[in-house]
Amino acid sequence: MATSQTDAIRILIVDDHAVVRIGLKTVLANATGFRVVGEAGTVNDAITLAVQARPDVVLMDVRLPDGSGVEACRRIKADNPDIRVVMLTSYQDEEAIVGSVMAGASGYLLKQADAERLIQAIRDAAAGDSSLDPRAAGTLLSQFRELSAKQAEAELAGLTDRERRMLALIAEGYTNRAIGEVLHLSEKTVRNHVSQLLRKLGFQRRSQAAAWAGQRRLELPPA
Repeated sequence: MATSQTDAIRILIVDDHAVVRIGLKTVLANATGFRVVGEAGTVNDAITLAVQARPDVVLMDVRLPDGSGVEACRRIKADNPDIRVVMLTSYQDEEAIVGSVMAGASGYLLKQADAERLIQAIRDAAAGDSSLDPRAAGTLLSQFRELSAKQAEAELAGLTDRERRMLALIAEGYTNRAIGEVLHLSEKTVRNHVSQLLRKLGFQRRSQAAAWAGQRRLELPPA
């Protein structure tokens, strides 16, 4: 049974090239369950139409004449978090990929993607899921790994070498007595140091510190 206009996914197309907008409308017209409710060629028009047309999904170009589609995505999501945004661009730009995800985009596709992948990305976004072009996904994973490593180092920067060693040993399951043997400290001294370390990290339980250190792959510093 055909999808009614009421049930159709409402689409706002944002691209500064009319021929691209025509092509996207043609693809959507040949698929079931979509309704184009507006077109825009600038950031300002996109933000205005997102309020007026109330789309379910915005197909957003990254580069627009008056600014960035990433910023448009951020502002649209700020005004209405329920609107899903799928970035559609010709550029595999690392900054744009990471920025789009941080701005709340539900998808990032290159314009080289075929119609079937585009349709699926829109449906995924409307359903609350995410869809990334495989090339974009690889770039994003690499960026977040680097970011995670820098963040982990920043979080550990406030710890002394002894505290790092103690935390690494906690993560490996060492008891206070065993830690004392490694660090040549009494069990009572270790217990006091562990209590101070937990307070410093904002944890109440030893297991929380162990999990935190394990997630950051904290290694035992040299003696």
